[in-house]
Amino acid sequence: MASVTSLPLTPDQEKLRSGLVAGLGAYLLWGFLPLLFKLVEGVGSVGVVAERTFWSLLFVGGILLLTRRFGEVRTALSSFATVRAMAISALLLAGNWLIYVWAVETEQVLEASFGYFVNPMINVAIGMVVLGERHNRVQGIAIAIALLALVIQAIGLGRIPYIALSLAVSFAFYGYVRKTAHVAATAGLFVETLLLAPLAIGFLAWSFISNGPGLHADPGIAALLVLTGPATAVPLLLFNYAVQRLRLTTIGMLQYIAPSIAFVLAIVVFGEELNLLRVISFGLIWLSLAVFTMGSVQRRVPPPA
Repeated sequence: MASVTSLPLTPDQEKLRSGLVAGLGAYLLWGFLPLLFKLVEGVGSVGVVAERTFWSLLFVGGILLLTRRFGEVRTALSSFATVRAMAISALLLAGNWLIYVWAVETEQVLEASFGYFVNPMINVAIGMVVLGERHNRVQGIAIAIALLALVIQAIGLGRIPYIALSLAVSFAFYGYVRKTAHVAATAGLFVETLLLAPLAIGFLAWSFISNGPGLHADPGIAALLVLTGPATAVPLLLFNYAVQRLRLTTIGMLQYIAPSIAFVLAIVVFGEELNLLRVISFGLIWLSLAVFTMGSVQRRVPPPA
């Protein structure tokens, strides 16, 4: 029998495949991140974000040093427009980190996970309004279902789900800014953490002067805080790599992986409870994702001749 040789991937196919692999890796790592934050919750949400910033800066700086790519950083810093975009993305990132860590600390992981379920639809809205991406009727139905899920979630909580909304909006706009900034993933994250570093180092210095080493005196906690660097940087690098190679709508559909993991952790590990309305809201948001996926597939399948 003649051997069957697979055709080599085209550059576009290779770009898509590498983007999908990076995106999947990012969301899997993000899904389990609440476990780390739960272990260091005694440090406080602001302290954890400061540690994340500092150790991420060192970790990413080490990568750039080893790969001799600091020229990318110099190029980014030489452009005022790029620095401005990076400053905006850095603030969005820091805000997103702070809200999420605080949600874990205050046992509101379920609402945080709901926010990241809503995030794909925010990505869709940005793609439509800002980038001119078009969507079909089925995808429009999915967006309507997601809005209904958001309303029911608010009723189930007895308040506006501000954690969910702030996480969804901040990360969606972070993805948009990073997609349009045209800075490589590693260099971009280094610039972001570099811009945040004065605030982070200032807070850590003030904390040590005011309160002493505190939980940092525990070698186990200290090691976990150091781990927040790579635990933060690796999925962000994967995400930024993916966002340069995939449409925002594709990124949005990968997004369900991380909140699904967080949803299970919230119930099984952290012991959070669901009432009936919140169960319905989660069911509707999963339905909206399924409908949106179906609409996305329809857009890519050519009509019959």
